[in-house]
Amino acid sequence: MLFKDLRKGLAVTIGYLFRRPVTVQYPDEKLIPPVRSRWRHYLGVFPDGKIRCIDCGLCERVCPPKVIKIIPVINEDGTKSAGKYEIDLGRCMYCGFCVEVCPELAILMSSEDYEFANYDRDKLVYQKESLLKGRNKDNE
Repeated sequence: MLFKDLRKGLAVTIGYLFRRPVTVQYPDEKLIPPVRSRWRHYLGVFPDGKIRCIDCGLCERVCPPKVIKIIPVINEDGTKSAGKYEIDLGRCMYCGFCVEVCPELAILMSSEDYEFANYDRDKLVYQKESLLKGRNKDNE
């Protein structure tokens, strides 16, 4: 009985010996993320450069971990916009609810920019300016 189990275990081990390795040597080799993957957030803008956010607050309310904070500002023409827009990506669970609920396509998620790990948690809190810098070809 013992040798039968040992033979089974060794057979599995030897079977994996001749398979192609599944590990990736990360800094040198990078995996290509799926097209529909959700990574870093960024704010959408109109072609004239104005931010799309109208400060409806839906993204702030629908966010399960409550990582989005918006402080509204009333413009000269009477419309509202986000004076302060902040996302804590260290606590974000990347569910995409904020993107789905936004009526103006103001908040979007990148499908390419996934390398933003940091040792300092404060650097994972993105303000409006850094969310605008994060735009990529998805926003064009």
